[in-house]
Amino acid sequence: MTMDDSLHHQQASALVSAQNESCYDRAKAIKAFDDSKAGVKGLVDAGIKRIPEFFAAGPEEVLESGPTHLQIPVIDLAGARGDAFRRKTIVDDVRRASETWGFFQVLNHGLGKEVLPEMIEGVRRFNEQATEVKMRYYTRDVKKVRFNSNFDLYQSKAANWRDTLVCIMAPDPPSAEELPETCREIIMEYSKKVRELGYTLCELLAEALGLHPNHLIEMDCAAGHAIFCHYYPACPEPGRTFGTSRHSDPDFFTILLQDQIGGLQIFHQNQWVNISPLAEALVVNLGDLMQLISNDKFRSADHRVLANRVGPRISVACFFSTHYQPSNRFCSPIEELLSDDKPPLYREILVSDYVSFFKSKGLGSGLALDYFRL
Repeated sequence: MTMDDSLHHQQASALVSAQNESCYDRAKAIKAFDDSKAGVKGLVDAGIKRIPEFFAAGPEEVLESGPTHLQIPVIDLAGARGDAFRRKTIVDDVRRASETWGFFQVLNHGLGKEVLPEMIEGVRRFNEQATEVKMRYYTRDVKKVRFNSNFDLYQSKAANWRDTLVCIMAPDPPSAEELPETCREIIMEYSKKVRELGYTLCELLAEALGLHPNHLIEMDCAAGHAIFCHYYPACPEPGRTFGTSRHSDPDFFTILLQDQIGGLQIFHQNQWVNISPLAEALVVNLGDLMQLISNDKFRSADHRVLANRVGPRISVACFFSTHYQPSNRFCSPIEELLSDDKPPLYREILVSDYVSFFKSKGLGSGLALDYFRL
């Protein structure tokens, strides 16, 4: 028996023991799962046929979506620089998408055809290497590079069917040696390119708000970013849990790379709309902080990821915010967007306080932004 096989056997035994007791001990089951440091993939490798009960969402939450013709906007960024007419068209498209959806996909974003599939493969290589190697990165401490399953494992009503490698890449990136060898080079390359796209989006969003192109950049909206590499193994009971529960993002905006499996949905017009994977496209969604500083002109939309019998699903989310840097940055509605007819809708907040509040609630606990409304 290899060390990996032994770990999987120990994990399965600990969870079965916790679940088979006459009085189910949820806290004990969660701790056994966390202590294994093998994540959700460890459960699948152990051969489980039913998900542990702490992954089970309420039956009222796990509802299949009906068919819908709706699709989020797709914006071609070609010509955003150097072509004044095209830029105005793109800004108008960004404005409409940001006001009505809070989500859109972008093409011709500058990351290159080779970078996207290699980033996906890098995440796959990390998650599918020997468990004892991944365990070196498994922690719930705040580190620049960390691996775990469910940041809110001990706070959420139900755990989600995914494992995550987090790399905080700006403004103070980790050394190359701190990054996992299996995906080190591609993470550094992807980080550099996605940061450039982040600054472009900041300019477009600022212009869409009627502000100077550098306004959001000068607010440090893209000064910090972290890459969350999500791995969603195939789930034996996808109708009982989620890949990611319903939530909005606690940042200014997020750039998401997803593979072709699908499962990402946005809540729009009182229904769940599938965000179908589009070849060579990236998904952009606005976060709570963008809704706050725009005084509700732009929207942060609720979204989720369904669990699936097919897998693994792999996605890479890059979150842009200021709380990745050691600062006491405050956030409030932008003064230029306010008037007697449009008073501020939110109180001034410390960005780090907002993120801490969001994390304390866990996913699936409602919109954290409402707590800060005036």
